[in-house]
Amino acid sequence: MKHFFIKPLTLGIFAIVLASCTTMPTPQAPSKTTTTTVIVPKPPVAKPRPTPPVQQPVKAVYHSFSDWKADFVNRATARGVNRYELERLLNTAEYNERVVASDRSQAEFAKMPWDYAESAVSSSRVSQGKRSYANQSDILLRAESQYGVPASIVTAIWGMESSYGQGTGNASLTSSLATLAYDGRRQAFAENQLLALLTMLQRGDLDWSQLKGSWAGGMGHTQFIPQTWIEQAVDGNNDGHKSPFNTADALTSTASYLASAGWQRGLSPFYEVRLPANFDFRQLNDKKTIAQWQAMGLQSLNGNLPSNETAELWLPAGKEGPALLTTRNFDAIKVYNNSSSYALGVSLLARGIIGQQGLQQSFPTYEQPLSGYQIEQLQQRLTSLGYDTKGIDGKLGNNTRLAFWRWQLANGQVADGFISQRSASGLIY
Repeated sequence: MKHFFIKPLTLGIFAIVLASCTTMPTPQAPSKTTTTTVIVPKPPVAKPRPTPPVQQPVKAVYHSFSDWKADFVNRATARGVNRYELERLLNTAEYNERVVASDRSQAEFAKMPWDYAESAVSSSRVSQGKRSYANQSDILLRAESQYGVPASIVTAIWGMESSYGQGTGNASLTSSLATLAYDGRRQAFAENQLLALLTMLQRGDLDWSQLKGSWAGGMGHTQFIPQTWIEQAVDGNNDGHKSPFNTADALTSTASYLASAGWQRGLSPFYEVRLPANFDFRQLNDKKTIAQWQAMGLQSLNGNLPSNETAELWLPAGKEGPALLTTRNFDAIKVYNNSSSYALGVSLLARGIIGQQGLQQSFPTYEQPLSGYQIEQLQQRLTSLGYDTKGIDGKLGNNTRLAFWRWQLANGQVADGFISQRSASGLIY
């Protein structure tokens, strides 16, 4: 998971109880002593949990990384977690500033769409994907038959996440997740993953010597985070064990995970189309049947399309770039990593692995991206004008693009939602 894996991935059932936590300040600037812990009553849950959840304080400020460790252990053991084993897990955890830096600047948010797509379908990645597909075809095709997810899609995710198993990550999983928890931006998420990691150790999915992965907590061939592995893991080789470091288990689990996210057999993640000259850009961000899109003048560049299928029109680079009708399978890929650029990269790599054509329309590579500081400026300006970006974080996520699209509509611009130095020049300084 190179992205965090800002891999969406679901928080799992622990997140229900932990959702009341508030982001804490970064470790460089603690300004208060630890506040009184206020325990939020545990809400009802629909199914049993592998590990009891931990109540979060409404507000807390920690003097040090060690203070957070002690507080986390106390909250966890109050819910029945084994203190000795949790302390053993955290014993070697160290704060890692590089994890925080990586969390603030993930590739899917920092690159232009064409840069990310070109990296995803590099010649080396495609050729290695073809070899890996052939080498693991028995596992991949069996999973495709069972779950309906194409072997090429699973192989592409494998390639994106770990370079087909060659780069599963050397970062300490405990240090990475503990750092994310202490940093505070995603404390509940990271603490959930630490408890899930402990559950994996307890049930034998991992050995204590295997606690290595990505800065974001992903591990193994397809970089599952711990809680998602607990919920989605499949014994792919029927040996009675489930390990993210076992190729058959990881690839089969990935197919199962996408199927549970709503993957529909036989449907492409996207279909490329051409817009009519008089296209009404107010129709962006709507879901319609493909037949309805075609009635508005959109022409297929991929042959016959499933006319009754619902799709959303996406212009990854605005009106001057490709136009894509994305389907429910595009959304299914995004549960692995909630980024449209990631889903596009996976889809294009999958096509390359089986020798299919990529995009026919070119990207406007002359357009230049905004810096992180400029993105914050844009978010502040849009929000002040009444176009809420749902936060000021310096990342061009869907909320910021939607706010910009609304601003374009209201100000006589071509409302394609594409943000660049040129298109946003009137809002940044």
